[in-house]
Amino acid sequence: MPVIPISVLSYRHIRRYREIISVLAKYGFGEILAKLDLRKYLGRRLPLFKTPTEIAALSHWERVRLALEELGPTFIKFGQIMSTRPDMVPRELIEELEKLQERVPPFPTVEAKRIIEEELGRQVEDIFADFDEGPIASASIAQVYKAVLRSGEMVAVKIQRPGIARTIEVDLEIMKHLATLIERHIKGLDTLRPVAMVEEFARVIRKELDFGLEAAHIRRFARNFHSDRRIHVPHVYNDLSSAKVLTMEFIQGYKVSDITTSSKCEEQNINIDPKVVASRCADLILTQVFEHGFFHADPHPGNIRVLKGNVICFLDYGMMGSLSLQHRDALADMLIGITTCDVAKITKTIQKLSGYTTRVNRESLEQDISDILDIYAYRSLKELEIGNLFQNIMNTIVKYRLNVPRDFYLLAKALVTMEGIGRSLDPEFNAVEHARPFARRMVYAKMNPGRLTRDLISSLLDTRALIHEFPSEAREILALVREGELQVKFRHDGLEPMLKTIDKGTNRISSAIVLAALIIGSSLIVLSGVPPRWHDIPLIGLIGFMLAGLIGFMLLFVILRDAI
Repeated sequence: MPVIPISVLSYRHIRRYREIISVLAKYGFGEILAKLDLRKYLGRRLPLFKTPTEIAALSHWERVRLALEELGPTFIKFGQIMSTRPDMVPRELIEELEKLQERVPPFPTVEAKRIIEEELGRQVEDIFADFDEGPIASASIAQVYKAVLRSGEMVAVKIQRPGIARTIEVDLEIMKHLATLIERHIKGLDTLRPVAMVEEFARVIRKELDFGLEAAHIRRFARNFHSDRRIHVPHVYNDLSSAKVLTMEFIQGYKVSDITTSSKCEEQNINIDPKVVASRCADLILTQVFEHGFFHADPHPGNIRVLKGNVICFLDYGMMGSLSLQHRDALADMLIGITTCDVAKITKTIQKLSGYTTRVNRESLEQDISDILDIYAYRSLKELEIGNLFQNIMNTIVKYRLNVPRDFYLLAKALVTMEGIGRSLDPEFNAVEHARPFARRMVYAKMNPGRLTRDLISSLLDTRALIHEFPSEAREILALVREGELQVKFRHDGLEPMLKTIDKGTNRISSAIVLAALIIGSSLIVLSGVPPRWHDIPLIGLIGFMLAGLIGFMLLFVILRDAI
């Protein structure tokens, strides 16, 4: 990736760049910054910042988290998103990133109303009978207001922060530049693939900036559960929504923390059964994963409301996960393997899931999977924490650098969260008993005659296409052979060191030949007495001997240096 010259950026970029560098230096990363040779990009000396003693005493990963918090919304979001990617971020850092806290002050309501009017093309007074003067929630990308439509419906209006898209793009550009320099100049940190991390973050954050996409997620979610009475999906007002404004039904209900026990519900006169809520939350999340292949990727307690009749309502549809039918089949096989302690089945499923793109020691992988299952082997089903077990398997996949769909990491986090909610509501909650029927249905579905027929037809169509295209592709290959344009590329790992050794030996032989030629030539000139002379010694021969001596000493030095 080419390095972006900072000179082409605006003054605002450079000012932000210096601010980022100052914060990184403050938290003890000055040595890393010095290795990046930033002076030639910024044009002046780097800003200096002495790391306070209390900061220097913190661990490396703690300082990373605090630096991200001080750098603001873009970097906080970066940390939060990277905390879901154990394939890219070390486990120790993930534990710190999960503690990230947003300290973003709300922007003025006047600005919020201006954005609504610009986006919807109507005056706020024409749309809403009442609009709260203060937000009910404020985050790094948006804040939410409670309002009442002219028709009387109570709504929640999510409004994007003014200028946040521009701020994020500036930060992304700087982050990509720093990541490129890290990969280029710092050995060790390049294994974290910082450029890939920034590119993944850019992909996710740009999606979150489009509220139209979140509205589409809600509509899709509603279609998937259109006949399910256990769940309520907020209604989206499409005519009052845009890329920067999202107007949806206002959901009141109860937080999960309000109904953790039956006695607490009785104290607060809440007519809700925590055990039913735990069961329904688990079943709804598993339905999303196994049946729909489209799931809420961040179902933490703050994003769930419980309505009367133990009805569940999910909030915040900005981050969603998606699994194809093949991936759901693999997940079902893995889950069946977990509940039956079938190590070979789990290992084979993992390799199939990765597409066999990475060569791996199967025996070693099986042993690691077996070690994970042994931890849970003598526990009862009630004690089996399937979310944590699945998370440990995903960590093993990361260890072997196997390529699995990135949404599997979101799934692992969602399962852990689901299990945590279930156990907080019902001490007897058994995640395995909820998950096993879904996995079995997926396995049985693969043997369904209709599914088998569709798979057979699909295979036949692929075979037909292959047979149909083979003659023309074979003709193209033969034509290239006939014209002498066919190129076959070979790659042999390990040849480069050998080639360097051969090249070094060849250079020494060449130097020795030149040295011998100089000595012989100089000797002949001295014997012939060719003028000009110095003390009766031909000057050209004398110069030749001096050059031969210099080359000889250099050759001897190189040989002795490599031998030591």
